[in-house]
Amino acid sequence: MNKVSSVALPETESKISPVTLREAFLFWLKLGFISFGGPAGQISIMHQELVENRRWISERRFLHALNFCMVLPGPEVQQLATYIGWLMHKTWGGVLAGLLFILPSLLLLIALSWIYIAWGDVAVVAGIFYGIKPAVAAIVLQAAHRIGSRALKNGTHWAIAAAAFIAVFALNVSFPLIVIFAAVAGFIGGRMAPENFTGGNEHKVQDKRYGAAVIDDNTPLSAHAVFSWLRMAKVIAAGAVLWFIPMVSLVVLLGWDHPVTQMSWFFTKAALLTFGGAYAVLPYVYQGAVTHFSWLTPGQMMDGLALGETTPGPLIMVVTFVGFVGGYTKAVFGPDTLFIGGAVAACLVTWFTFLPSFIFILAGGPFIETTHNKIGFTAPLTAITAAVVGVILNLALFFIWHIIWPAGAEGGIDVWAAVIAVASAVALFRYKWKVTHVIAAAAMMGLAVHLFGFSPV
Repeated sequence: MNKVSSVALPETESKISPVTLREAFLFWLKLGFISFGGPAGQISIMHQELVENRRWISERRFLHALNFCMVLPGPEVQQLATYIGWLMHKTWGGVLAGLLFILPSLLLLIALSWIYIAWGDVAVVAGIFYGIKPAVAAIVLQAAHRIGSRALKNGTHWAIAAAAFIAVFALNVSFPLIVIFAAVAGFIGGRMAPENFTGGNEHKVQDKRYGAAVIDDNTPLSAHAVFSWLRMAKVIAAGAVLWFIPMVSLVVLLGWDHPVTQMSWFFTKAALLTFGGAYAVLPYVYQGAVTHFSWLTPGQMMDGLALGETTPGPLIMVVTFVGFVGGYTKAVFGPDTLFIGGAVAACLVTWFTFLPSFIFILAGGPFIETTHNKIGFTAPLTAITAAVVGVILNLALFFIWHIIWPAGAEGGIDVWAAVIAVASAVALFRYKWKVTHVIAAAAMMGLAVHLFGFSPV
């Protein structure tokens, strides 16, 4: 018997209408504009909207998809949106969900990058950024708490999360190694103590009373979600063509050493060779874009990170800023077309960064869907999710430290940044404010600090 049918639900919850592609389109577009707070915050927003409020997908199916996206190179939240979009409305549903998640950020970052590079620093903008930074630190901390409350279901999960935190905080272990060790622990633990690697007790999921979902725990697989080697080969071939044509065109038209061609190749490698999401790839991007190629200065890179943190979309969208500034300052299409050069470079960099993510999801999704009830596969991914909680917590503390003590412990505390961070945390944890409201309030506080001439430190 279907587990959901055995639960007494109100009439309004027992019948879930199918979601049309138009409804999904409007939601993914909205999500692209409100997805603040970095990966953890965006996952929390998606969980609240899709699992709790709209009930488009069940808790367990959502977490299973998230586990898969966590182990892939690239932006896990954009991949999660693509995965759920594909699950609901086939290939075009996945493409729309993934594109709409990044499109608002792409357009916004191109505009902001142009303003930034053409007009330089503006006091009002500096004040807004000053207020938003501590709010983002509080948002990441609150999001770590929310995802941890869902993923850490028993002592084993907590132990894995603690070990991951210690590894990255005290031992500076790289994220890929943490993923490998967590996967091995889950693989072994899933065989020795499978009850500790099931993602939580089933009755706890039902006790949340979200109600029936469009894609529920026991919803049969649709035809497009059934794994096929032929279908996987077609997706990979299509992805290869979509990469090959623009790359070869750039080499033929501009040459291999042209900055735009080098940007496209560099960010292809960044998309394929780095794991752990934006936070793990940023050191690699910094080393290449600033140190090796000199597409932008260290100060510009830091300003780009601030823009990435304070605009919707995945943090890895900072590559759009890198592409625009590099294309603009290098005058890639001549001194009379600086904006066009920057915009084209930004779009190409974004294309080559995100294309692999679509291929991973559309090619691997059917295989993953066949494993959502198999402990041998889910145990390693459950362990990885627990480890990621520890890594996110470390990142939250890292942000808080460098924002409140910008010059280090010997430089003294930034009192106003601390006040904004605490106020943001209280609004999030105590009063359950929305992320967008917290960011707006923090921006106004930061602007007031600058307008009234208070010293930041």
